[in-house]
Amino acid sequence: MKRTALFFGSFNPIHVGHLIIANTMLQQTEVDEVWLVVSPQNPLKERSTLLADHHRLQMVQRAIDDNYHLRACDIEMHLPIPSYTVVTLAELEERYPDREFCLIMGSDNLAGFKRWRNYEFILEHYHIFVYPRPGYPQTEGGLWDHPHVTLVDVPMMDISSSYIRRMIGEGHDVRYLLTEPVYNYLTEMHFYEKMG
Repeated sequence: MKRTALFFGSFNPIHVGHLIIANTMLQQTEVDEVWLVVSPQNPLKERSTLLADHHRLQMVQRAIDDNYHLRACDIEMHLPIPSYTVVTLAELEERYPDREFCLIMGSDNLAGFKRWRNYEFILEHYHIFVYPRPGYPQTEGGLWDHPHVTLVDVPMMDISSSYIRRMIGEGHDVRYLLTEPVYNYLTEMHFYEKMG
């Protein structure tokens, strides 16, 4: 069975930080591939600043086009909104019985994991690889001690999609925070320029 790690996000836009996380997971864990699952709506976030689903999916596809270990996944675009991870996992299990799925999340998400729908079920049935996020250190006890939770040594970067959107809106150059294909797509489409 292929071990497939699911990296969920709005990817609004996808940036080099996302790609470093995905690639580090491939290098430092036993996963065979990483699917970047483009979420139409995070139940815990406002939708107002999201680009259209197909544009964010297109950016992810362009960002990872040269790496066959990475894949853009649009499954949540075909499920009821808001999307819940436990529902997505059930759908993926049904569609891809030849794969063993696991999750990738930041330590900030792990800190709020008990707010997720059916988090106990997810924790019991799926391995979770956690990357460090500023302000959310690994602590003793709690979910960190669960046998299905593993901290992965990923370079800690304080790069966020919201920061990139703000910089573009203010007219700043963000080319080195994005891959060239994504930067070119954003520039051609004039995304985020009127948000400043």
